[in-house]
Amino acid sequence: MRKIVMEMRTISLIVLGIVSVLAIKPIPDRDAKIVKQTLDIHPDGSYKHAYELSSGAYASEEGVGGVSAIGQFGYFAPDGTPFYISYTADENGFKAYGNHLPTPPPIPEAIQRALDYIKAHAPRQT
Repeated sequence: MRKIVMEMRTISLIVLGIVSVLAIKPIPDRDAKIVKQTLDIHPDGSYKHAYELSSGAYASEEGVGGVSAIGQFGYFAPDGTPFYISYTADENGFKAYGNHLPTPPPIPEAIQRALDYIKAHAPRQT
């Protein structure tokens, strides 16, 4: 029985891989050429990296000692709509910002009051 389960998992992974490959759409920037590129790495772990493609897509990032990074990138959708993303990555995690990114709805007032109450009355950890 265990052998059958393992074979079914393997077959499922193979099918998932094939479906994934078939679902990939062509990338419009596939033929774009790099028109500008910089890379500056320092012994303390800080760095700056940037590039720009002939399609207008670009990216840049600055890192500080392998601890944090800030960056941005932009590209054009197939219909010509521009997308711009900026981000930070540090001890608080990865946070991306962009006008087209989805945002969560506001927390309902009753739930926020409950969360505030829980926070104010949480048992103290020693």
